[in-house]
Amino acid sequence: MASEQRELHFNFQARYFRAGTLNAKTRRVWILLHGYGQLAQYFLRKFQVLENDHTFLLAPEGLSRFYLSELTDVGRKDNKVGATWMTRENREMDILNYLAYLNEMIHQELKGFEHVPVTILAFSQGCATACRWVAEGTVNFDRLILWAGLFPPDIDFSSAGRILQNKKTILVVGDQDPFLTPARMVEFDALAQKLGISPEKVVFPGKHEVREDVLLSLV
Repeated sequence: MASEQRELHFNFQARYFRAGTLNAKTRRVWILLHGYGQLAQYFLRKFQVLENDHTFLLAPEGLSRFYLSELTDVGRKDNKVGATWMTRENREMDILNYLAYLNEMIHQELKGFEHVPVTILAFSQGCATACRWVAEGTVNFDRLILWAGLFPPDIDFSSAGRILQNKKTILVVGDQDPFLTPARMVEFDALAQKLGISPEKVVFPGKHEVREDVLLSLV
C-alpha cells in the first residue's frame, strides 16, 4: 500500500537566548546564528567579549535537536545534545518553519527599537540560514557577517542581491579551516558575483572557530 504525506499546522514553542538589556542606551544589536551541532546557550558564550551596557545579543536556536554521539549496542558515549537548522529531509518545510520562528523572535524582541543598528552574524551552517532569512526581506539589518560559511546555492539571488547591495557583507574565515577549502572559496566568490556584491574578507590564523580577537575587530 502506497503511503501519502500530509502536513498540518499547530502551535509550536521554541526557545532562544539573549544577553544584555534593550533600552534607550542600546547602540547595537547582534543576532547570532550557531552552526551545526551547537546549542544557542553555549554558542552565545563565545560572544561574551561583546557584552556591555550598549550592546544587546540575541541567539536563536535550530528547531531540531539531537544527541551528538551515536547510539550503539552499549549505549552512547555521552548525552551531549546539539541543534541543527535543517537537514536534506523535508528541508523546504524546515526552512519555512525557522524563517517564521526568526521573524517572530525579532518582532517580540526588537519592536520599538527598529532604529538600533543590527548585525547578523552566522557561523558555519547558520550562514545558509541567515542568508535565506535576509533574502526573504523581512528582517531589518545593517551588516551580515558570514563566519566560516557560504551563501546557499539555492538562495533567491534576485531578492538577496537587491537587499545585500545596500548592506555591508563580511566573510570571516580561518586560513586553516578544513571546510573552507580553496575550491569552496572560489565557489563563494562566484556566488557573491551572482549576487552583485563584493564582500569584505577577513582571514585569520586558525581553523573552524570563533576567535575573540577577530570578533573585537568587527565591532
